[in-house]
Amino acid sequence: MKISYKTKGVCSRFINIDVEGDIIRNVEFIGGCDGNLQGICALVKGKKIKDVIDLLEGIRCGARDTSCPDQLVKALKQAIHQETREI
Repeated sequence: MKISYKTKGVCSRFINIDVEGDIIRNVEFIGGCDGNLQGICALVKGKKIKDVIDLLEGIRCGARDTSCPDQLVKALKQAIHQETREI
């Protein structure tokens, strides 16, 4: 399943995610801190969705209530919700 998530409250504008079953196959952030986001994408590739959610949920960026990793969690939760509705 491929999803595109419009981020809120962070520098990146969108997150494109390719998920196969419960495994993250690819993540691409549009905008934001290029090096840091490339690192996040490399680290989550091939990981289980639940593991990434448990690891990254609630991370903040400075005084913001969210961060790019936290926005990835929101996108993954949306993907899970979308997949369960399609079944």
